[in-house]
Amino acid sequence: MLSETGRLAAFIGRVKISAVSFPLYFGEIVRQCIKIGYYSLPVVGLTAVFIGAALALNIYVGGSRFNAEQFLPNIVVLGITRELGPVIAGLMLAGRVSAGIAAEIGTMKVTEQIDALDTLSTSPYRYLYAPRLWAAIITLPILVFVADVIGVAGGYLVATGTLDFNGDLYIRNTMNYVTGGDIFGGLIKAAVFGAIVSLMGCYHGQNSEGGASGVGRAATLAVVSSAVLIFFSNFLLTTLFTRIGL
Repeated sequence: MLSETGRLAAFIGRVKISAVSFPLYFGEIVRQCIKIGYYSLPVVGLTAVFIGAALALNIYVGGSRFNAEQFLPNIVVLGITRELGPVIAGLMLAGRVSAGIAAEIGTMKVTEQIDALDTLSTSPYRYLYAPRLWAAIITLPILVFVADVIGVAGGYLVATGTLDFNGDLYIRNTMNYVTGGDIFGGLIKAAVFGAIVSLMGCYHGQNSEGGASGVGRAATLAVVSSAVLIFFSNFLLTTLFTRIGL
């Protein structure tokens, strides 16, 4: 465990140094932003609207036991912006992006394409890993912001269409209750989760071996490690934000 932790720490350190030093491959960063962010938008949006709708229904059922149904808009927007939006988007990208990165880089590793980059004096840390890190850090907060809006809209549709809430009052309560700190805290989490997703995909892809079975194993490990680290870092960040009053 200690040796694996050391290898991971050394890998993350090299990727971070490569990400803030020149040359930066801006064309590759843009391409990865489109691949990671734009193509992930449908699955994140669909997930967000169903999460918002289900959250509204569950809060209504629980609140009705204490005659507190009127707090539904407040709890929905708080739960989505602070927790569910970043975590669900991070898990979706862990399943879609991290596995894809691990499979892509793992295939390059077993077919010796990464060795070819070294032969051409092109660092794989700068050409392959750093652009994916930047792309995930840039695009995941954008995806989370979109997921927040769609998730709140899903709760609004259920509340007004099924639970007989007044639409104007629902929107007013939502806007009055949510703060910039709630949204900003969720976006900070999203950037951290994006870094985790990309780094785990790159790390396990770079360490894959054994042909096709090794690439599949790397993709599986990337998803599992990303999900576990997302939950762990979410707890740490929530604890930190609570103590500093964010």
